[in-house]
Amino acid sequence: MSRFLRVAALCFLPLMLAVAQRPHAAGDTASSGEQTMTHGGRTRSYLVHDFSRGANAPVVIVLHGGGGNAANAVTMTGFDRVARREGLIAIYPNGTSAREGGRFLTWNAGHCCAAAMDARVDDVGFVAAIVDTLVDARRADPSRVYVTGMSNGAMMTHRLGRELSKKIAAIAPVVGAVFGDERPPAAPMPAFIIVGADDRTVPGTGGPLQLRLLLGGARSADRNVAPAIDQATYWAKANGCGQAARGQTRASTVLEWTNCSSGASVVFHTVAGNGHAWPGGQPGRAGADPPAADFDASEAMWSFFKTQRRTTQPFVTR
Repeated sequence: MSRFLRVAALCFLPLMLAVAQRPHAAGDTASSGEQTMTHGGRTRSYLVHDFSRGANAPVVIVLHGGGGNAANAVTMTGFDRVARREGLIAIYPNGTSAREGGRFLTWNAGHCCAAAMDARVDDVGFVAAIVDTLVDARRADPSRVYVTGMSNGAMMTHRLGRELSKKIAAIAPVVGAVFGDERPPAAPMPAFIIVGADDRTVPGTGGPLQLRLLLGGARSADRNVAPAIDQATYWAKANGCGQAARGQTRASTVLEWTNCSSGASVVFHTVAGNGHAWPGGQPGRAGADPPAADFDASEAMWSFFKTQRRTTQPFVTR
């Protein structure tokens, strides 16, 4: 090696070490972008948008709706705006399609939806593996992992809340549903639930889902959804809550269960003027319902999430 190259190497060595040792930051190739893993015999993918300011950051997993995908969820929810300001890691997983490489994806939420439901895809295990990957790398705080999602993604959020209570601190389903036959959850789960007063795709009074056209004619669900309020009463019962307090904000009617023996509260917002859309976000597709502008779902759920940490309290119900 020439004297010039030796000197250059010595000059650049401290810089290279500094780069290698610095904490990951938003925009780093290793921290942000698409990640893949093999799970359940499938190649699964998810977007990582890392705005953290060091190790053990809070994580919010955002699940797209039926017929959507991860990139669509980024645009529709606008959650990166919150994640950037708060120093979060935002994770946007992709569901699955009937054909490899398809972009109209669904989640297996049990009774919904389409190809993922029919193939009994292990989406619970997939999300659990994402969480484990982040925790094992010491990027995620294991006590501050939260899940939200829209529509089919909201139904999947409910399922994850029931089955992954040892990994999730709180959930926030948006314009989703339960089906009325859910088993009791493994443990209490704080829940922040948002529905649209004008939602006709997931009817507030219960009944058949109106998702068939979005899913290319595939069977959307194998059971009717329960009335929207059943999402809240399910978690209120599971969390050992008493009577709800009713309130009114400028943009929504709200029911709150805070007197809960488990300590896990439940909040249920019915957003005025909102159909099947992410309030405060962007329409998920051309011709979709316009989101209500007076209620910011991403901001509201983060205000709830940041007060919640996963604990190991015993499971107590009334």
